Amino acid sequence: MSKIIAAAAIRGARKSVSEAETMLEKAIAERGDNVPFEFPDTAYYLPLIYALTGFPVRTLGDMRVALGMVKEMLHPEPEEHVWTPYLGEALDSGMATLFAEEIIMAIRYLDGLEPSVDAETGYVYNGFITDTIQRNLGIQLVDGTMPGFAAIIGAAPDDETAVRIVRELQEKNILIFLSGNVNGNSVTRQLLRKGVELGWETRIVPVGPDTEHTVYPLDWSIRASLIYGGRKPGDFRGHLKYTKDRVFAFALVLGALDDLKWSNGAGAITLGYPAICDSDVPVIRPTGVCTYEEVEKELDHAKIVQKAIEVRGLKITVEKPPIPVAYGPAFEGERIRKEDTFIEFGGSRTVACEWVRMREMDDVEDGNVTIVGKDWQEIYEKGGQMPLAIVIDVAGRKMQKDFEGVIERKIHHNINEAQGVWHMGQRDINWIRISNNAKKEGFTLEHLGILNVTMTHNRFRSIVDKVQVTIFTDEADVLRIREEARSAYRERDERLGGLIDEAVDTFYSCLLCQSFAPSHVCVISPERLGLCGAYNWLDCKAAFEIDPTGGNQPIPKGVLIDARFGRYSGIDDYLKKASGGAIETLNLYTIMENPMTSCGCFECIVAIIPEANGVMIVNRGYPGMTPVGMKFSTLAGTVGGGTQNPGFMGIGRNFIVSRKFLAGDGGIRRIVWMTKNLKESLRDAFEKRAAEEGVPDLFGKIADETICEDPEKLVEFLAAVGHPALEMEPMF
Repeated sequence: MSKIIAAAAIRGARKSVSEAETMLEKAIAERGDNVPFEFPDTAYYLPLIYALTGFPVRTLGDMRVALGMVKEMLHPEPEEHVWTPYLGEALDSGMATLFAEEIIMAIRYLDGLEPSVDAETGYVYNGFITDTIQRNLGIQLVDGTMPGFAAIIGAAPDDETAVRIVRELQEKNILIFLSGNVNGNSVTRQLLRKGVELGWETRIVPVGPDTEHTVYPLDWSIRASLIYGGRKPGDFRGHLKYTKDRVFAFALVLGALDDLKWSNGAGAITLGYPAICDSDVPVIRPTGVCTYEEVEKELDHAKIVQKAIEVRGLKITVEKPPIPVAYGPAFEGERIRKEDTFIEFGGSRTVACEWVRMREMDDVEDGNVTIVGKDWQEIYEKGGQMPLAIVIDVAGRKMQKDFEGVIERKIHHNINEAQGVWHMGQRDINWIRISNNAKKEGFTLEHLGILNVTMTHNRFRSIVDKVQVTIFTDEADVLRIREEARSAYRERDERLGGLIDEAVDTFYSCLLCQSFAPSHVCVISPERLGLCGAYNWLDCKAAFEIDPTGGNQPIPKGVLIDARFGRYSGIDDYLKKASGGAIETLNLYTIMENPMTSCGCFECIVAIIPEANGVMIVNRGYPGMTPVGMKFSTLAGTVGGGTQNPGFMGIGRNFIVSRKFLAGDGGIRRIVWMTKNLKESLRDAFEKRAAEEGVPDLFGKIADETICEDPEKLVEFLAAVGHPALEMEPMF
């Protein structure tokens, strides 16, 4: 059996390498070998080749060098009368295939053939998966809301089976990549025929129509080791151990297997990813190597997903409220267009609000959902538009007034994770839509209350003992509730607005990203949110009450060692333990000396520009060049991985307008360049902070990409407008 598999993998590898060589020689003959190449928005060249060999492929000539390395990995097909263990040959062939496929896809990009377009449907595939997308998903990768990744290759026996498999993966919150085909049919086409919404919003991502496109998800997975794990290029053992132990991926191979699928499977197995098939295949089960698994015939496709989860060892806990539609984070990005809408609330169409308020235990009837409104059922059944106020009353022995806003923000997720139900905004600018399909499935206003009761209990079980929901639908009632809620919002904002670092004796850590970046520790204070932007001090305080052994732990500040730079004895003591000794000290308010580490999912990067005596800030997703001579993706490769990098630091965007932003270095006055989009998104809060610092005209003195992208022109601009950074003490 092992000989059959090894021979198929070797044949597939030799075919891929031959195809890559033919394409490459043609490209060099037409363009020359000095033609540069880079996949879109990545700092890692051809990621698998770069990670596992350390060789950066920058040009067509470099591809020829890399292909030479690949040829050395090839083996002759086993002779009929010769027996060897075959495992090494098969795994080598798998990696040779993946390396060759990276070169093939790179040339296809040069030829304008990627991302691919489906010839039958016109659908445009995703193609290469960018660093920005990887970092955007960072927090979901580590907080349990995205426990694993599935690469589905091929086609299901019929369209209904394809939908059933994908929906089950969605309900288990697993990210899905689609590639390959069987005789021209594919899961992508099957889902399109059934009207399933595809894309990152729904976590169903078709990367390409052919088996070779499977290299894109594998490129994505190896970059987790480079971005978060801090593994160095060329450390192939470290990378392979990281992907096996920390990147929870698997493949579902549907339909007949050919040599190319075998060789791709061997490559995936080398990275630690099992492949689960629905066809009758021989099986190798060597100790320590993830295996190809066949779905037993009696299990059929109904249990293929569960089989994959068992083989990969994923731990999945799905909390589903008793509602008539599917539920899970995979449905959170689902769009409901106007023509698909049965009924909507708020969004300037009607008056609406949502409000969480803490009550005494005796004032809350746990689990109760009440709808207050005359003839609301009759109005709802007609569809269209309705006023709506959602009031969630909570009570608990550990409940605190400060947690109201934390619970309130989760209403967005509570509602959005229901299939066919859409939510935007919060407080009194919320907007909700219920789709025609959700209505057909039996979703009602009562279910809006039921899912908020259920998920508030599930998400805040340690601080909330009782939950009740009241929904108001008459406009007069909604207007009255909205005024009460607005008063509560103002009181809450005033109370939290006075929360500063000096007013508390405890900060909090966030260790969620240690599952990817083992030495990274985020230290979160009232005036410094987490670098991913998803956690603030109150979130961490609530999270600790919910799970005292979880990723958010209290850090006693201890003795103040350095007031200017923000160094505390308690933080240093905690860091030494939490980072495993990798980090010994931290300054919270400077970029220049022992700044905070970065995992990789930061919203922005701050970098020093020595010529300007200041700093620039670039946000994730900005594709252009910056005055330090690096794009965001390249900078991020320098900053991430859980190390301290003086002069560079990842941050959450709202930290920019905090009093403590680089307070030890001169604060907001040090900002000399920001991307235009980032500047405009923070304009109001930034101008307020600048006025507080005595530089009310600072906003207009900060350059962006429309003014310059190099340090020389930047300094000229700063001098012309009289930027204060030029007159401040040197940062070095």
